[in-house]
Amino acid sequence: MIETAPIETVRPRKRSVFDIFKPAPPAKVMLTNPAEIQQQFPLWQRRILVSSLIGYACFYLVRKNIGIAMPVLEKDLHITKSDLGLFLSSHGVLYGLSKFANGFIADRANARALMVVALVLSALVNVFFGLSSAVLVLGLLWLVNGWFQGMGFPPCARLMTHWFSPKELATKMSIWNTSHSIGAGVVVVLCGYLAHYSWRLCFLVPAALAMLGATYLALTLRDTPRSLGLPEVAGSEMEGDEKAEQSSTEFKKFLKKQVFGNPYIWLISGANFFVYMVRYAVLDWGATMLKEAKGIELAHAGWMLFGFEVSGVIGMLLGGWLTDKVFGGRGARTCLFCMMLAGLAVWGFWKLAGNSAVASTGFLCAAGFFIYAPQALVGIMAANLGTKRAAATAAGLTGLFGYLSTVASGWGLGRLVQTQGWNAGLAVLVGASLIGATLFALAWNAAPSGYAQARSGKA
Repeated sequence: MIETAPIETVRPRKRSVFDIFKPAPPAKVMLTNPAEIQQQFPLWQRRILVSSLIGYACFYLVRKNIGIAMPVLEKDLHITKSDLGLFLSSHGVLYGLSKFANGFIADRANARALMVVALVLSALVNVFFGLSSAVLVLGLLWLVNGWFQGMGFPPCARLMTHWFSPKELATKMSIWNTSHSIGAGVVVVLCGYLAHYSWRLCFLVPAALAMLGATYLALTLRDTPRSLGLPEVAGSEMEGDEKAEQSSTEFKKFLKKQVFGNPYIWLISGANFFVYMVRYAVLDWGATMLKEAKGIELAHAGWMLFGFEVSGVIGMLLGGWLTDKVFGGRGARTCLFCMMLAGLAVWGFWKLAGNSAVASTGFLCAAGFFIYAPQALVGIMAANLGTKRAAATAAGLTGLFGYLSTVASGWGLGRLVQTQGWNAGLAVLVGASLIGATLFALAWNAAPSGYAQARSGKA
């Protein structure tokens, strides 16, 4: 009788709730027919672009609502500008840390699952915020919201770099980046009217809309082209993609070389600090500034800030097109000129507009037009330099610097204005624009993307 080893019963691994965050596996059947690929790929590209754009706009509904509610919050709960600024700063810092930390996760995670869960959690925090009254509780809730909000951008960076080639990324991602302005523009107008009834509605109504947005994302979004049986986009092919995504060691080596060893990523990250300082000063303090410094009613201020956002949409679209078509993908060159002109527009709002609502609106729109191009392009530059393997991490690093600036634009600006007035605050924003422009000038020679260096193995 032949002896055989006992057969071990292999118990299937218990499924965990965290399994939903694993990258979608390659489809069992990959499409090879060129005609079929040519038909399917553009359809999925449009779907991913539109879905992620709408989804990220919903994040702004439950994030930028606080800016328009702040004047009413200040009066109703007797919160000082310093306290409100602390809300903004703590939220922004944790957002930046979350965006950076979740960048590591998103580069090796399922984009759809990560984005949907983050939006649901952020909406729930807004519900609790709208039902609370204690200043400490409100501050803690807005702090937590910063973390969940920081989970929203990294999966989008993964999606954009997997679905669009490096040569068209600036144009396509600039289109996606209009989600910032769409979401912020809608919420400032909506909350401008809701605030007349109750500041609580500024959080409860956007939370309900965000929940609908999360449902839409769950139904329409997908992960990578390979998960649908489609090939990688042209220009982004690199050897060992699958190995790099699966191996933690390989991924860390790649990050060290491609992201943290690239001086241009550090330069544009520093510049992003000043881009976001100007942008968030207008978004977070705009309604308060227009009411106090220009005597404009909140409902009208909401429409003026909506104009800031609409102008920003046009500016970022033009900036993306110029980067791809004129500057050969070198976004730092576009950013240099835009940052200088943004500073000029802020100076005009401060020195030339006076109390004229028309002139103030014009300069505010000009500032939005010029500041949103670098706001969009910094993340695009970082994603392209990091390549699709590390796009979320690279963009997360620039985001960390951007949102650290909320210490200055939130608490710092609130404190400065409370003691020195709005003239001092606007002078600081003009100076921030000039420093940002200088850093972009130092990044003038940055390569359009990091794919050539990644393939050659050079740092």
